[in-house]
Amino acid sequence: GQLPSWLQGILVRNGPGMHTIGDSKYNHWFDGLALLHSFTFKNGEVYYRSKYLRSDTYNCNIEANRIVVSEFGTMAYPDPCKNIFAKAFSYLSHTIPEFTDNCLINIMKAGGDFYATGETNFIRKINPQTLETLEKVDYNKYVAVNVATSHPHYDSAGNILNMGTSIVDKGKTKYILFKIPSSVPEQEKKKSCFKHLEVVCSVPSRSLLHPSYYHSFGITENYIIFIEQPFRLDILKMATAYIRGVSWASCLAYNKDDKTWFHFIDRKTKKEVSTKFYTDAMVFFHHINAYEEDGHIIFDIIAYTDNSLYDMFYLKNLGKDFEDTAKLTSIPTCKRFVVPLQYDKDAELDSNLVTLPSTATAVKEKDGNIYCQPEILCEGIELPRINYDYNGKKYKYVFATQVQWSPVPTKIAKFNTQTKEMLHWGQDDCWPSEPVFVPSPDGKEEDDGVVLTCVVKTDPKDPPFLLVLDAKTFTELGRATVNVEMHMDLHGMFIPQQDVKTETE
Repeated sequence: GQLPSWLQGILVRNGPGMHTIGDSKYNHWFDGLALLHSFTFKNGEVYYRSKYLRSDTYNCNIEANRIVVSEFGTMAYPDPCKNIFAKAFSYLSHTIPEFTDNCLINIMKAGGDFYATGETNFIRKINPQTLETLEKVDYNKYVAVNVATSHPHYDSAGNILNMGTSIVDKGKTKYILFKIPSSVPEQEKKKSCFKHLEVVCSVPSRSLLHPSYYHSFGITENYIIFIEQPFRLDILKMATAYIRGVSWASCLAYNKDDKTWFHFIDRKTKKEVSTKFYTDAMVFFHHINAYEEDGHIIFDIIAYTDNSLYDMFYLKNLGKDFEDTAKLTSIPTCKRFVVPLQYDKDAELDSNLVTLPSTATAVKEKDGNIYCQPEILCEGIELPRINYDYNGKKYKYVFATQVQWSPVPTKIAKFNTQTKEMLHWGQDDCWPSEPVFVPSPDGKEEDDGVVLTCVVKTDPKDPPFLLVLDAKTFTELGRATVNVEMHMDLHGMFIPQQDVKTETE
């Protein structure tokens, strides 16, 4: 095929790559050692490379030739020959565990640098051109968080906004929103932007010992959207997981009879909106987008009615016929919530406060809380991406993988949130990854650009390829076949050529 001449830069992707070390195996697919891979676009040609993230976790495991650093779904133990006293000491030091730096989920840009990210307090700087692993950054040195999301947001100035959870710090458990500036003052050029990290605000957890698990959050022009779902970590169980010989994942529980609470933080005042909004219990990982319209906040997420998705990816469940046997008990559903921040305070109880044309409702209850029901936009899509220039603004298009009842993506979809039309790209025996939208430099419309995805074939003898689609029509512009084994990955980022520092810089 033919690639557009303006497509110059690097697509860097991240995901679990190595699941067996010596005689030991990880229990869960999301635990595997991080494998970075990249496609460099240069004058119509594509160059591929891949490299394991040389984290401390990777180095310790490889040196010991077995898994010695615990991951979320796999608890690792010191040498079994050590005596019981040594075991007791290591148990005590595990109360709030020293987490892994196996950053296998996403890529983040901070200042002019790029980082591999996971969901712990560690991130690793990488060189996007060579995929070399550089220094390790511990968020905890700059802000009291034990975990942080791998889906930060970037404002128009390039500053990062991210959220993390501070577990039982000074007797409180809270969710902390923090900002990392995109650049540091001239006189402090040697310092990292993390030294100028600032806490924007914090939201107390509804429960000291059961903070909500979250993978992403939402943002509009004036608000941050944080959803506290009844899918929670049990801190006491987590503190004793090591001695009980179970994984931290077993300390996550979903309560289907509970409520899901919405928190809206005003970006200017840094205060939370006082009205309490909630919906029914749900589990979700990905926000798609959010925006404001006529006193309402509208936000789109992909939600499930249970937490079966995580369980499917235990390696014992990933057999040869995984695609046929693994069936989700809850289909991913794209839900649109419409939340009236400004509403008629004299409105009758049980009346719908949404004044926009939508089937989503928000009903005032006698205790003053507002119960929200979503509009269902579509079903069966995951790993959503948008034209990020429209982040926090009214938008039309979602690019996503199509999953239906099996957790393995079989197609790429383009969904129009306004007309509900869906376009697909799919071929037999192809498993595509999260689609990344790259805007055309002189594009006028939201979908002027290309969509990039890595496609793995179900037959190991068929080589994988990078697919380039015209984002408007969803027709194939070209593909670059790679003659190596490629893994299914999680998330990634396109870095335009002008953002890539050359070696001399």
